[in-house]
Order: sequence, then structure tokens, then C-alpha cells
Amino acid sequence: MKKWSSAWAGLALSYGSIVIVIVLLICSFFYIYFSRSYNEELRNKNQLILENTARTIEGTVLKRVQQMYVDLSLNKSANIRLFADQEDRNELNQVVDLQELLKAKVAANTDIVQGIHLYYPARNIMLSSLYGLRYKADQSEGSVYYADWLQEMRTSKHNSLWTPVRHIPKDIFSSQTSENTNGLFTYAHSYPFRSTGETSDVIIAIDVKEEAVNAIIENMMPSQYQHTVIVNAAGNAVSRLQEQSAGQSDMYTASLKRTLELGHAKGSFDEKIGDAPYVVSYQTLPSTQWMIYSATPSSYYYEQSIMIQKLILGICLIALLIGLILSAVLVRANYSPIKRLVGRIKDLSGTASHQVTNEFRLIDNAFLHLKEQVNHLEETVHANSAAVRHKAVLNLLQGNPEHRPWKEERAALGIARQYKEYCCMLMNTGSAIAESGTSKQPEAIAKLMHGLECLSLQDSRLIAEELPDKRFAVILCTDVASEALLDKFAELLLAETRQQLQPDIQLSTGCWVKDLRDIHQSFNEAQALMKYAYLLPELHILKDHSLLQREHSLDEIPQTLLAKFRDKLQSRQLDEAVSTIEQVVELMREGEFPADYCHFILSNMVFIYSDAAKNVRYKHPLQFGHPDLYHEYTNLHDILAYRNWLTASITTFIEETENRNSDRAVSTIELAKQYIEANLSEDLSLEAVGSKVFLSPKYLSKLFKEEMGVTYTDYVTSRRMEQAKLLIENNNMTIDRVASSVGYGTTAYFIKRFKEMYGCTPGNYVRNLSSAAISEAGS
Repeated sequence: MKKWSSAWAGLALSYGSIVIVIVLLICSFFYIYFSRSYNEELRNKNQLILENTARTIEGTVLKRVQQMYVDLSLNKSANIRLFADQEDRNELNQVVDLQELLKAKVAANTDIVQGIHLYYPARNIMLSSLYGLRYKADQSEGSVYYADWLQEMRTSKHNSLWTPVRHIPKDIFSSQTSENTNGLFTYAHSYPFRSTGETSDVIIAIDVKEEAVNAIIENMMPSQYQHTVIVNAAGNAVSRLQEQSAGQSDMYTASLKRTLELGHAKGSFDEKIGDAPYVVSYQTLPSTQWMIYSATPSSYYYEQSIMIQKLILGICLIALLIGLILSAVLVRANYSPIKRLVGRIKDLSGTASHQVTNEFRLIDNAFLHLKEQVNHLEETVHANSAAVRHKAVLNLLQGNPEHRPWKEERAALGIARQYKEYCCMLMNTGSAIAESGTSKQPEAIAKLMHGLECLSLQDSRLIAEELPDKRFAVILCTDVASEALLDKFAELLLAETRQQLQPDIQLSTGCWVKDLRDIHQSFNEAQALMKYAYLLPELHILKDHSLLQREHSLDEIPQTLLAKFRDKLQSRQLDEAVSTIEQVVELMREGEFPADYCHFILSNMVFIYSDAAKNVRYKHPLQFGHPDLYHEYTNLHDILAYRNWLTASITTFIEETENRNSDRAVSTIELAKQYIEANLSEDLSLEAVGSKVFLSPKYLSKLFKEEMGVTYTDYVTSRRMEQAKLLIENNNMTIDRVASSVGYGTTAYFIKRFKEMYGCTPGNYVRNLSSAAISEAGS
């Protein structure tokens, strides 16, 4: 039986404690986090269902009803203005045709529409698909069932309204009361379109079945159906999805008031209704500004998460059991080598195997003794190790040499004697080493350093060392310093480095110094020059120290160039954007701007491009395996590669964006046509219509030519002439008034365009119509 102080007991206790603590922590975390997350997910799902329900009601009922009004107002098969244009000359067949049109429209939409009515305020006449032709419509039998929209529209300053739901008997002419009623709400709109209710010639009213809306909500929100109601902006119920008692209806009053006071189009919040907590969700219907209000008991969400909580607890218990079993296995596996090690130590130290000794203390004492011997050995090995040499070179380049005798410093660097002149050269080989492959990096570096150190040089010595940033620093030690000698060594270094790595290598040289301990000054100059290798990739050797003056320059790239680049990207003007990139690159290569400032401007251009792409949700193809443009930019080795990369990238971006936008051209043309049709008397210039459909005038003109096969101007002219022809045929209007009604400021220009279109002047056209009418009457 093992002692409690033994290694076995310690391991067992440690592993068991760790497993229990970790599993308990994980259990608590998952229990709290996933339970809450699941509840929140259910609430978000409920809100999403409400949004989808509102969108479905909007698209399949409300928008569809509004489209029916548009279809009726534009229909040419029957005269909607029948009683507005004529006195007592109405022919029965015209009335029948118009009523048949209304009945046909109702039959085509019987799933949502109960009836369609045309009311003529000036003559108090109503023609209905349900009730036929009714004179003195507001006083006739059954008028109480449609008096709400009729009275309100006759005095309305607006052109449309939606009424709350009202219950109407299926037979409004019956004198007997009936419980068999239909829930209807009405969409009423004036005609012409731009007139108000009190100035309209005709009021078109469409009765919509309440059950069409209720069916959508019941199908899409079955669990919330019993707690859902539709209210208007004043908080009054427009359509209640189920009949509720007065007490049950009043319990939602405070919550409804709070919802309306928030003033948001949609949202969700917790509310205590009665004595129970509820989750209130609401969504506004854009067409009517009505609000769908839904109050769901909070217990609905928690009940669904109980299974998740039980599952998490079960998984954690299983994990605890498995962890304890693994702990036992690990204790056994880890104690075996400890037991063997203790036995070996006892054998070497002569301790009796039966003697009771703390195993950890025995191992600790053995390692302390071993450490003393290892430390002595390390002092001997490290004195000649490459690590000491590497550290010495880095200390020299950083300007903080170790405080020890100079002879020891030279010995660590492998310098047999002191030279008169020293110069540091820096080689930018980071990308080359990275491209050579990870498995070949140590071999390539070792071979390069060995080749540089073994060069046969007279009265000179090279010290090569790899820096942490994958660049190489080469210290040239010589007795005779000259620029010619420096050029010779630079070419020699480039040749050797290119042979080992790749041709795309750049080198910079620092100044000459008299003392090796001042070599950091030369290194700093070489580093500063190497910054400009990015801007001047054609220079393999950077030795022009006049470049260092750029470090102190206060010149700046004109901000107008960045603003121009942003504007051209947003307007998809590829040639101008590319031209701006070229200008910036040339300014940086030829100007006196500091290298760090140039990188700042280049990164700003990348961020501008990234923002433009994000605004249109454009995903870039990965070129270097990085998920964002900035990382791609950091992988570019020089400014010319940057220019080519950015040019190619924005070219692809603009082309793909334009292709994507072309898919929206057809729907945009339809919107423009609808606007033109409804505003023939207004300004229909390319600029005016383009602003309504959010397109530039040039692009709108191009779309009309490609999609319609005619120019924009020809299309507008043809629509205006057709409307003018209808006005001349159906109205006793002067030519001046007709010209003004279809958007022509001068009558002469209108007459000219009319003659070009129909081959005769408007006056001749009227006379021809009159002659034809007289001929028909005589016959």
C-alpha cells in the first residue's frame, strides 16, 4: 500500500482535481451560455417569423391591392371616368362593360378581394361589382356598410386611405339581421392619381377580406396567433385575429401604448402583462403604417430550452466520467517512468530500496546535482557557440555592445585583428527566403552565410548574420575604404546571394566608420536606404545617400488625388481611377516624400478601395490566401507590383459590379416607365427621372436604348402623344390645355410633334373625328 506522500498519490490527486474542476467549469459555462443563447435564438427566430409574416402580408395582399388600383386606372378597355365625363348620355352597354371589368378583376383576385366600387363624388353615383349602379349612393339602402370610406374620402386632403375592419352581412339588402358576416377593410384611392379625395373625379375602393390577412398570420405564426392583433397609428385595433373578451383585450392596452410610444418600425422587448411575463414583438406594414403586435408568454421560450439544459448536463456527466477514467490511465502511465527513475537514482546513490524516502525530494536533489554539472559544461560549449556570435552581432548593430574586453568581442565575431574601416551592407532577402519553401530555409540560409564568410578577400573580411526580420546584415571590415571597393563588394554579395536564393535581391550600403563599435551608425543608414527599395525596385544597390534627405521632407501627396480616387471608384469610372493610381505612384517614385509617408498613403488607398467594395458587398478573390485587402497589400514586394495589383483588382471589381448591376436593369426600366406614365405633365428630363430611380442620366439613357430598343426621348414623346390623342378624343379641351396636360410648354412645339407623329395637326385631327361622327349618324 503506497504512502499518501508518494508520487503516485500526488499524481492521482492532481489529475483528479484538474478533471473535476475543468468539467465543472465547462458544465457551468455551457449550462449558462447555451441556455441563454438558445432562448435568445428562439426570440430572434420569433422576431424573424414576424418580419417574414409582415413581408408576406405586404407582398401578397397590400401591394397586390394597390397594383389592382393601378391596373384599373390604366385600363383602356372601359371608361373609368364614365359618370365624371358625361351627364345623362350614358349608354347602358358602357355601364355594363365597366361593371363586367370590375367583376372580372374581383374574380381574378377572389382569394383576397370581396368587391370593387367606383364612386363619382360630383354626381353621388356608385358603380359596384357587388351592388350594381346606385344613384344617391350615400343615402341608398345598405349605404351604412360603406359610408366610412365614402364620407372620409369625399373630404380627405390625401389621395388614399385604408379603413379598419368592419363586419358586413353577405346580403346588405336583407331586412333581417344575420350573424353570417364578412370582415372587410377597404383601400380607397382617388382618380386621377395625383388628385386628393375632395378634388377627385372618381374614387376607386377595393374591399379586402380580413380572412386573407388572418390566414397568412395563422399559417406563419401558429403559436403566436392567439396573442396577435393589428393596430393603426392611434393604437386602435384594425383587425383582431380572434374574438376576445373585454377583459382579455384590455390586458394588452398598456403594452400597446408603450409599443406605439417607442416610435420604431420593428422591435422586441420584455413586458409584464397581467401577472405573467411576456415577450412583445412588433412589425410595421409600410403600405398602411399599421402595426402587427404579438405578445408571447415567456414560458414558451424556456420550455423549449429545458431539453438543451438536460442534454448539456448529461454530456458534462459523461465527460466527468471519461475524464476520471483517463486520469487513472495517465496516473498509471506517468508513474511508471517516475518509479523507474527513482529506482535508478537509488541505485546510483546507494540508497536502500526499502528505505522510505519522499520520491519528489529524491528526484529534486538528483536534478540539482545534475544541474551543477550541466552548468559547467554549458559555459565551455557556449563560449564558442553560434548563439554568442549572433548575439554579439545584434548588439553591435543595435548600438549596445556587451561590456567585456574587446579581444573577447573580436573572438566571438571571429575577427583575428582590428581593421581601419568598417561598413554595413543590408540585403533584403525576406521574400526570397519565404518563397524558397519552409523545409529549405535552414539549408539555404546556412549555405549563404557559409559562402559569404568563405569568400577569398585581400585585406578584408566579411561578417554575415541573419536578422530577425529575414534580412541579412553583412559587415565589411577592410584597411582601405573607397566607394569603388564598396561597389565591388556589393556586386560580389549580390552575385553570391542570387546564386543561393533568387535574382530579385536588393542591397543598401551604410556609411564608413572607424570603429567596429560604431557600426550601428552604418547599419541605421543602410536600414533607412532600404526603405526606398520598395519605391525604387529597379535599383539593385541603394547607395545614394541623398535619399536620406527625404526622411526629413514635409512634402505631402495632394489630398485631392485621394478624394478623386474615392469618387472615381464610387462612380465606377475605371480609366480615371487607374489614372489616379498611376499619378500617385509616379509622384512617390519621383518626388521627395518620406518612405513611411508613402506607405501610409498607399495603405489609405487600399482602405478606400476596401470601403468601396464593402459598400456594395463585394467579395474579393484571394490572391495571396489572406481574407482582406490589407494583408494582400502587405505581401507586395514593391510599388510597381502594388500598382499592377491594385489596377487589376479594381478592374475586376468594377467589371463584376457592373455585370451584377445589369441584372437590375429590367426592374429599373419598369420603375422609370411607371414614373413617366404617372407624370406626363411634369418634367421628364433624364436628370429628373434618373434621380427618381437612382441612376445617372447617362446610364438611364443607355438602359432605355438597350432594353427598349428606342431612345429615351422617343419613348417619352410617344407616351405624351398617345395621352394627347386620348385627351383630344375624350375631352372638350383646347389644344393649349392638351399641350399643357402632356408636358409641353409651348403649343407650337406640341403641334409640330403631333404632326410628326400622326401626320396631321391636332385641329385637323379633331375635325376628322367630327366628320366621321356625323357620317356615322347620317348613315
